Amino acid sequence: MISESDLEALAQAHVRSLSPYTPGVQPEGDGWIKLNTNENPCPVSPEVAPAVESEIKRLRLYPDPRSEALRVAAAEICGVEPERVIVGNGSDDILNLLVRVFGGPERRTGFTVPGYSLYPILVSIAGGEGVGVEFDRSMRLPVSAIAESGTQLFFLTSPNAPTGVGFATAAIERILRSYRGILVVDEAYVDFAEENAGSLLGRYTNLVIVRTLSKSHGLAGIRIGYAVGSTAVIGLMDRVRDSYNVNRLSQAAAIASLADKSHFRSTLERIKGTREIARARFEKRGWFVYPSAANFLFVEPKNRSGDCGEEVAGNLYEYLLARRILVRWFPSHALTSGFLRISVGADSEMHALENAIESWLKNA
Repeated sequence: MISESDLEALAQAHVRSLSPYTPGVQPEGDGWIKLNTNENPCPVSPEVAPAVESEIKRLRLYPDPRSEALRVAAAEICGVEPERVIVGNGSDDILNLLVRVFGGPERRTGFTVPGYSLYPILVSIAGGEGVGVEFDRSMRLPVSAIAESGTQLFFLTSPNAPTGVGFATAAIERILRSYRGILVVDEAYVDFAEENAGSLLGRYTNLVIVRTLSKSHGLAGIRIGYAVGSTAVIGLMDRVRDSYNVNRLSQAAAIASLADKSHFRSTLERIKGTREIARARFEKRGWFVYPSAANFLFVEPKNRSGDCGEEVAGNLYEYLLARRILVRWFPSHALTSGFLRISVGADSEMHALENAIESWLKNA
């Protein structure tokens, strides 16, 4: 019998040293207010349930391996040809495909810091070299540093996670003018923003835009993401895509949700309205809040003495956690350690958060 240590020794060295991705807390039981994973607080389109139910009787059959109908629906949204679209099991699947094609050993893949913490993990899984480009507190896009990073692949989240700051299309174009690798603009939250990079697709063959239905469409549980790029890049990604990578029920749900444009627009307006009300409340207290183009706010809390920083943010995080209110705290980086990321929830959830913060200010 092989011991567990011997089994581990059979794994590749870079895998043995790998730390897996840590998502936001997913609590068990009732009574939690979950403002830590940027989920949509609104009901999904009423068209989704019947679309899913209609596919249940076909579950013995494999799904469309290429998700062709869904590619067509996403292409229509983006104003491109279907052959310029690929669909994945969540946008994380799409990001993984990009690393499979353009990353790996003896390859350099870049990403901004702070940013989505999955990027460096995907790079490490592939055995590649990660190159972090740091933001400062201003969160101005480091155009030159990205363009001159010497990477073959670069991930740029716009709007940024975890700050929510969106980047102007003109600034992204300045990168593309001189960057010689594949620039991936991860637009997971772009439907809550005023700008997107879609207008650049026709001019830059090395641009790939990644989007998801988890946030603005409220379909986090079905795992649908897609990428738009040149036919050459999409063709390469299709070569390394897992067979039947998107299940039948998810394809049906996504197509129905994309078709219900009225529900989509009303959901966006509701979330953006709640976001701005919450932002105004935080700023009225004198708390710094980054301008958000997403469905969350990145907030620097102050205690009743006017102090801020890592200790204050951690104290409020723990206070809210004890009252079953979940937000996100990122203490591992100097720029983020004094902040909390707070998802936009339902009105009742935001009121409960406000009451808990007032209690903390009085008693903590």
